[in-house]
Amino acid sequence: MGQMINADGVELWVERRGQGPDVLLIAGLGDPAEAWQAQLDGLADRYRLTAFDNRGAGRTPLPEGPLSVPRMADDAAALLRALRVPAAHVAGFSGGSFIAQELALRHPDVVRSLVLMSTVARPDAYFLAMTRFWHWMVERAPDERAMLEAFFLWIYTPRAHADGMVDQFVEETLAFEHSQSVEDFQRQLAAFTGHDTLDRLGRITAPTLVLTGEIDLATPPRLGRVVADSIPDAEFEVLPGEAHQPFQEVPDVFNAGVDAFWRGVDTGG
Repeated sequence: MGQMINADGVELWVERRGQGPDVLLIAGLGDPAEAWQAQLDGLADRYRLTAFDNRGAGRTPLPEGPLSVPRMADDAAALLRALRVPAAHVAGFSGGSFIAQELALRHPDVVRSLVLMSTVARPDAYFLAMTRFWHWMVERAPDERAMLEAFFLWIYTPRAHADGMVDQFVEETLAFEHSQSVEDFQRQLAAFTGHDTLDRLGRITAPTLVLTGEIDLATPPRLGRVVADSIPDAEFEVLPGEAHQPFQEVPDVFNAGVDAFWRGVDTGG
């Protein structure tokens, strides 16, 4: 059962599970903490996992005023401090990986290691064109179901569309009681499209694993490779046949990979 945590004046909805080394899970565009359910369930026997709703997603409100990735990174750092977590393994997905990059740059003391899934250092022309369309699509789609069905074309594999997984995700999203407003989606999207750490990633000292899906349309491997090449000693792995959200589509593969990485960091291997 989750709860609201005051993180330096910002009320963040937080889900915590398990015992062991601390892990902070940072979700992407529009995703609440429940996006990490397969990790909250599958890794809780080895780690103390914390997932939360970013500003404007799920149960965390989005106040008036500017929204930026650095501000959301400050939220994440304040959350760890409010929970009395000195440092955590940090895993960020998509927009959450942008937040994780800024977290490691702005608050290196709280980051034990980084896992950056479906990540970008600086949006390219394709990414910006895609997100401009998403901004328009969320307003113009005839209803939320149509918007999700279109949006998920960039997110999940053809396999997931064929086997019913995407249909299940659509139904679960529609049934979720804390759906994101159009305005909050657009404000989060604008923050993520303004992300740019390319010239600063070389300052990251935390052990880093960059993961990308082989057929990811939204953040293809070429963008993840730039991130990995820019962070000293970062590991880079392409997941064959996977798209933008392998941590949901193939959670056992994802969980095993991050577990091995975190164990290596914790043992000095």
